[in-house]
Amino acid sequence: MKSRDLALGMMSLLLTVTGCKSTRDWRNEADSHAEALIKDAQGKVTGQDEAIVVESAADTLRRRLMLDQNLPKKTEASLGIRDLQDTERWQTEKHLKDGAEYAERWNTKEQVKLTLLEAIEIAAKNNREFQQQKETLYQAALSLDLEAHSFQTTFRGMLNGSIQSSYGTRRNTGSVVGADGGFTRKFKNGVELTSMLSVDLAKMLTGDRGSSFGLTYDGSLSVPLLRGSGKFIVTEPLTQAERNLVYQVREFEQYKRRFVVSIANSYLGVLRSAQTVKNQEESYKRIVTTTRRSRRMADAGLMTEYQFDQAIQTELNARESWVSAQQGLTRSLEAFRVLLGLPPDADVMPVKEELDKLLTQLRTLSEGVVMADYSGEVPSADAPVELKMPDLKHSGPNEIRPEKALELAFENRPDFLNTMERVEDAQRAVLVAEDSLRAELTIGGNAAIGEGRGVMSGDQPDGKFRPKHGSYGALLNVNLPIERTAERNRYRNSLISLERAVRSFQAAEDQLKQDIHSKLRDMLENRERLVIQIQAVQLAQRRVRSTDMLLQAGRAELRDVLDAQSALTSAQNSLYSAAVSYRINELELQRDLGVLQVSADGLWKELDLTEYK
Repeated sequence: MKSRDLALGMMSLLLTVTGCKSTRDWRNEADSHAEALIKDAQGKVTGQDEAIVVESAADTLRRRLMLDQNLPKKTEASLGIRDLQDTERWQTEKHLKDGAEYAERWNTKEQVKLTLLEAIEIAAKNNREFQQQKETLYQAALSLDLEAHSFQTTFRGMLNGSIQSSYGTRRNTGSVVGADGGFTRKFKNGVELTSMLSVDLAKMLTGDRGSSFGLTYDGSLSVPLLRGSGKFIVTEPLTQAERNLVYQVREFEQYKRRFVVSIANSYLGVLRSAQTVKNQEESYKRIVTTTRRSRRMADAGLMTEYQFDQAIQTELNARESWVSAQQGLTRSLEAFRVLLGLPPDADVMPVKEELDKLLTQLRTLSEGVVMADYSGEVPSADAPVELKMPDLKHSGPNEIRPEKALELAFENRPDFLNTMERVEDAQRAVLVAEDSLRAELTIGGNAAIGEGRGVMSGDQPDGKFRPKHGSYGALLNVNLPIERTAERNRYRNSLISLERAVRSFQAAEDQLKQDIHSKLRDMLENRERLVIQIQAVQLAQRRVRSTDMLLQAGRAELRDVLDAQSALTSAQNSLYSAAVSYRINELELQRDLGVLQVSADGLWKELDLTEYK
């Protein structure tokens, strides 16, 4: 009777446990495990943790713009996953958790003007590649969770039932309902333990309709002693999964830096294009004014007709440049909006004052610097000319010494650290491949206790659970290293992979040095260009004023005025281009050094490098 009670209890337990978790419960469990693993890996990499949200928001700026600005769309998927229509195959509420609410910050029915900080924040929430990078990090955590799960006690349960009918002297029909429950555990030293308890309820559906219970226990133990044994070998997949998650955290950290630089580059590029339009428009208007004046002077006999034709030709060229600049602005605006994850036709614009603010800050680099000094006593024309290379006397805060820059990069650049540690991965792979060449020696044992019941066993007495009458066995498995061709080749390939890993590290180190030196050179060159263009604009403005006055006085040619106006427009465009290039060089250097701090929400902060100058 005790066996029957135990069997009934086990079946009730399995029936109770089966199906107790909903889809959302399973999802929440996966989220909980992944978030904990990511948090731990972030602590190892950055010393702090931040939430990695892969759940789509309840509402987004993109969605608001699509609706409030009545932008064209093909289907509801253009708005977001939560706008997909529920069908018999898809229910949003079943599969998705509640997303973050949209924080109202702009009137999306009108033009949305963004600062650079706001643009990066928006891109962190809407840019599709940024979201994909977070998902890749999240999936690396799920992979690690699966590897860790292989060393946890795994419980399983199964219910089964069957009906069978056979014909001898008469037709007999019977049924059996079974329940299996057990666990499996693999230890980090390679030992594997399996245990299973099965309950059967057999019942005859014909004849005397008798019933019978069966109860059996099966267990096995496997202990490797040579090949495939030991914590180092057995846990290598888990170790690699842990390192892969750390690598992915580092990759995400460096990706965030590249992301900020790309947004800043696009943002300032739009403002530069808008300033180019403004410069070309002012140039166009100046040339039209000059053309009108030349017409009146030609009519008065003060200018030849060919000079007037020259003014007309210059005016046509100015119009072409003006229209081209407008189209360039439209292209850069659309690319900027798409980079933010917003529709290209949304009315979203950068704040134009940001470029003027940047130029004001960078003008300090030209204070006290004179590129062409002809004040005071000027040497004779045939006197020796001494040229001076640019120095760091008037350099910006990010123009630091190359050796200090490399020290920072070697210590902080996440993807470089990944390349370095992959050499260690390759070394471990060699040792694992070497282990597979050894002989295999495994000992173990198994036990089977109790009596099961089949479909036609309903007329038998209940099965007895008698350990003394159980079936027991021992295992000894020896696999001598006679045939190891596949293992031999894997071992040789692992050595080749190690060679490649070392070369990859060397290439990454050399490339890092080259990138740092290149960025420092670019900053120096762009600083010189910036200072030159600041002075060139001042000179060009004086030329325009003076040549215009001389033309009206009849002491200058029209060509001189047109050349001065062209030089002014070119210098103005070059000035803003140099300012943007220098600022982007600063951000790129901080990115390449690995010191630009960026959060998953798009908040960023530069490191003060003045102490490394």
